[in-house]
Amino acid sequence: MAAIYPSLISADLLNLEHVLHELNPHVPGYHLDIMDSHFVPNLTWGPAFIDAIARKTHRQLWVHLMVTNPLPWCEILQLPANSIFSFHVESEGNIARIIKKIKEKKWIPSITINPQTAIEKVLPSLEILNHVLLMSVEPGFSGQEFIPSTVEKLKRLNGYRQTSGLTFTIGIDGGINKNNIKNLTDAGANHIAAASAIFNDNNIIDSFKELKEAL
Repeated sequence: MAAIYPSLISADLLNLEHVLHELNPHVPGYHLDIMDSHFVPNLTWGPAFIDAIARKTHRQLWVHLMVTNPLPWCEILQLPANSIFSFHVESEGNIARIIKKIKEKKWIPSITINPQTAIEKVLPSLEILNHVLLMSVEPGFSGQEFIPSTVEKLKRLNGYRQTSGLTFTIGIDGGINKNNIKNLTDAGANHIAAASAIFNDNNIIDSFKELKEAL
């Protein structure tokens, strides 16, 4: 079964420790968006805040870098081993070098593809990757509408995974709710990042469970 990761960008940040305490017994991990206000027109958290979250949960962390230059973030973040580390194929830097650094830190290397970017751009790197993240909204802001063409893109990527014999997992991020989540997992998605669908409701546990039941 696919795994749902609450995306903390939409959580109540002034009560985040309480949010983590509530969700920890129910979730496999958390999706954390890092934005630098250059690669995308928004600014979120720095390394100290991410490290503080890591100290408050033993669940897997899935860090999504929306930054111009991912490599320095590999150096300064102190994530637990087995954290997923997603960086954009559209960002700067040598992909193989970034992946090498991620693996040195004992994290799971993941490459992210924007909605307008063809999957062919990442095919040469898939043999050294463990995870691919498809954006189903334009990156930078929570609460956007799901882009329907993502489903066909997901099917194509899943088809390549099957024919190539590779074992990378596929994540989806953006606009996901209980009405479309099943279509995505049926099409091959393994990891779902969910923000508004969980945190726009007063009862975040019930919202998470509703998403899970919709799988």
